[in-house]
Amino acid sequence: MTKTVSSPSNTGSASRSSKWVSFVGSGPGDPNLLTVRAVELLREADVVITEVAEHAALVRNVLGLPAPVVHVDDDGVETVIEEGGPAFVDGGFGEDGQPLTHASRAKVVVKQARAGQRVVRLMSGDPFMYASGPEEAQACAKAGIGFEIVPGVSSVTAVPAYAGIPLTTKNHRDLAVVTCGDAKISWDRYAGHATLVLLSAVGSIGEIARELIASGRSEDTAVSMTRTGTVTTQQTVVSTLANIAADARAARMTPPAITVIGQVVDLRESLSWFETKPLFGWRVLVPRTKEQAGLLSSRLRGFGSVPEEVPTISVEPPRNPQQMDKAIRGLVEGRYEWIAFTSVNAVRAVREKFEEYGLDARAFSGLKIAAVGDKTASSLEDWGLKADLVPTGEQSARGLLEDWPPFDDLLDPINRVFLPRADIATETLVAGLIDLGWEVDDVTAYRTVRAAPPPAPTREAIKTGKFDAVVFTSSSTVRNLVGIAGKPHASTIIAVIGPATAKTAEEHGLRVDVMAPEPSIEALCDALGDFGAARRTAMLESGQPITKPSERRPASRRKASSK
Repeated sequence: MTKTVSSPSNTGSASRSSKWVSFVGSGPGDPNLLTVRAVELLREADVVITEVAEHAALVRNVLGLPAPVVHVDDDGVETVIEEGGPAFVDGGFGEDGQPLTHASRAKVVVKQARAGQRVVRLMSGDPFMYASGPEEAQACAKAGIGFEIVPGVSSVTAVPAYAGIPLTTKNHRDLAVVTCGDAKISWDRYAGHATLVLLSAVGSIGEIARELIASGRSEDTAVSMTRTGTVTTQQTVVSTLANIAADARAARMTPPAITVIGQVVDLRESLSWFETKPLFGWRVLVPRTKEQAGLLSSRLRGFGSVPEEVPTISVEPPRNPQQMDKAIRGLVEGRYEWIAFTSVNAVRAVREKFEEYGLDARAFSGLKIAAVGDKTASSLEDWGLKADLVPTGEQSARGLLEDWPPFDDLLDPINRVFLPRADIATETLVAGLIDLGWEVDDVTAYRTVRAAPPPAPTREAIKTGKFDAVVFTSSSTVRNLVGIAGKPHASTIIAVIGPATAKTAEEHGLRVDVMAPEPSIEALCDALGDFGAARRTAMLESGQPITKPSERRPASRRKASSK
């Protein structure tokens, strides 16, 4: 038995109209294609009625919500705990596991709206195009429930666009969209030169092609078939009417897929932009803390990869909180001249202590603030604080020391620095500040502990080279990944954020292929993207087929030289 507990993020519902449903199009799959209005409504929703299994994950991704936690009690009852955000109601299947009819879905929508909830009915593509939106909206109207329609990007136009195929050009303006279901279609109507967009045609494409040829279309007419369009598993087959059935079978094409027939398909050769991204289809391992993986994964998706997050580090409170409590009291009492933040986690730890004591940013009045880099400084700005010192050069403890002023007993009324940091942090900053004449309260603000091992299939994929690349953002991610899952396979591309991480990777027998020119998530992702682009170009120039690193198995991989 499974039940779901949700912590709604929205209160104060008295300020809104009751009994209201927003029918929202989710687009064809890429979450970046959601409209601004769609995202706004999802943020305000009490309940989201989904249509497909992927919708709940899409909403969590867009809203930045954590994945649900599954708790199993002593009786074997599973409780799925949603931390914040809307509650999810399955609009695709009933409690018996059977697909819901349009009428049944409409009843689910009306029931939720009658409870006074702010309901978002999330629908694939566009609510009013090849969807049950009209029937469900009519049910709302009949029940006296207000509603609005938020159009979504339809797969009819989006999938060909992502395949690099324009549906119309100045020379090809005639277009027909055909749903290829069980109904008999007279293909004689489409014997001309109009571009055809076929839906649900994968299983019958052979028969369709034969009838179009018999109706007068040339057997050499270009045909494309694109499955799972707009997401990084997209696959496109380009063929002709004579060969599309065989080529689709060879490529193992399965629904959902969009088929385009016409001369516009020939433009894909020059206009393909999505499937030619530098990391397209690469399965990239992201070993990071769960809280910090989102930005990295989002940027990697922009290069066309499929990131898979594996938590290797868990951020925990210090075992002895008294030291932190004493330092916070000292900060409020004016004991420090400086506070130095060496990570976003340190900012979060201090902020949580402030909230625990009912303090706010005003307690920093008169205190000088240092941040180890731009990301940490940005985290402070989110709290309403501006760093007085950020390294002008290398964004590291060493770079911070290079810009840190020495203690001057005439200019500095207090000679003490509050340094909240991780339990495993190096002593570089502490030693350097002491050399500059400062006294340092080196306080453990949080602990970084090794996370639990990932599932067995993930461990197997790491060891056998099913991942194309792995991105390491710190030495601890290297040590912890190897500790909980083993060494990545020799064929896996290793990308690191800086020299220290590279050294740790080499010490663990890994050859570093990519190193960021500066220690930031953006620079790391860009460097891996540049590597992928150069690799792709080299394959094209040598006439080799474009393959992913996981598709190549070199006999051996030498450890990088430490020189």
